[in-house]
Amino acid sequence: MKIYFHLCIDEFTNSYVVINDDPAVMEALIIDPGKITNEIINQIEGGKYKLTGVLITHNHSNHVQGLRVLNKIYTPTVYAADSEIEGTKSFVIRGDGKIKVAGMDIDFFSVPGHSADSMVYKIGDVLFTGDTITSGIIGETSSEYSKRLLCSKIKEKIFSQNDGTIIMPGHGSPTTVAAEKQFNLDIRPGTYSTAGL
Repeated sequence: MKIYFHLCIDEFTNSYVVINDDPAVMEALIIDPGKITNEIINQIEGGKYKLTGVLITHNHSNHVQGLRVLNKIYTPTVYAADSEIEGTKSFVIRGDGKIKVAGMDIDFFSVPGHSADSMVYKIGDVLFTGDTITSGIIGETSSEYSKRLLCSKIKEKIFSQNDGTIIMPGHGSPTTVAAEKQFNLDIRPGTYSTAGL
């Protein structure tokens, strides 16, 4: 597996191209296509990969608007908690589970709080978190209840991963589970218990 990071400078959002370069597979998927650039297309075409899937962490336009361009070139299956993304029908995933895309086993977790449809994907030892968590902070929330819920779900589903697990967020630089446990400004030991949720 190879992971390629792409920054959409217009929106400062991160997109990721994940490649399965096993000669028997040669497939790719994209996580959060905020903007599809020539660099992304050349990466897929130059490697002779088949784009088989798109994983959506949450349905906010700055993370999904590139899907329209992708659909003019490819026919990937879109995986999301919403039934439609940018006019494209998606394969709906809910709760926690497993899927296989581009020949890779992928775990997914529902982590509401930033948005009701927020999903986190785990491929190998890497978490793709969208806006759920960013290096040092959690995603924006609309209420104190949503903040408590998000902090609780992060502790339950992200902090339960191995400390060395890499976090690839929707904005900003990569981090690790260990770093977030120790330094995240919004989640410190004893902050936001699950009581009352």
